[in-house]
Order: sequence, then structure tokens, then C-alpha cells
Amino acid sequence: MNDEFPEPVEARPWRSEDGPAPIVWTWPLADPPVLWLRSRGRWRWATVRARQDWTDGRVTYQVLVDLDGSTAMVTRAYWWPHPGLRVAYRSAFPASRAAGRGGEMPLPYRSTGTPN
Repeated sequence: MNDEFPEPVEARPWRSEDGPAPIVWTWPLADPPVLWLRSRGRWRWATVRARQDWTDGRVTYQVLVDLDGSTAMVTRAYWWPHPGLRVAYRSAFPASRAAGRGGEMPLPYRSTGTPN
């Protein structure tokens, strides 16, 4: 992999004027797919958090990635396909739309009253 590859294009969030919301697919957190992502002239390891299939046929991948080598992880979404994105690892599990079957994060505890 060399410096001739452009950085991928970041996708903006879906808005209601875009039409129906994208279909979201997730994988188990224990075995997510991974992409190579081009950032600042280097290929970075980007763990896939979700895939969004837009109704107009476009696809975005939401990834967790260290964009600059500082070890600070950020979540970003990128349009697929793009020369600055490559498959690094395929999950052994199929993507899922079912609640609790994919990479959903648990909700934080929210108190409904004051503690005694």
C-alpha cells in the first residue's frame, strides 16, 4: 500500500430530508469486521461499528479509528466504496439488524428517582 491512495470521504449524518432512514447493520462486538483506512499518509486499522445502507443505494461504514497515530480513538462514518478504504478482516459472524444480536452498546443506568 502506498501514498497514491486518497483519504476516504467522511459521510455526514442522515437527515429527514434525505428520505427514509438508512438500514443499519451491526456485528457482535467480540468479532467485528475491520477496514484499512487511509489517514495522514498511512493506513490505519479501523474497527467497523455499523454499516448503513441508504435508500438511494449509497453505503457508509461507521468505524472506530485512530486517525493520527496518537492512540485517541474516534468514531467516523465513510462512504463505501473508496480507494482509501480496504477490507482488512471479515467477521466470522453475519451482520444483523436484530436488537441485541449486533454491536449495540448497553444503555447506561438511569435512575428514575432519588436514592434512599
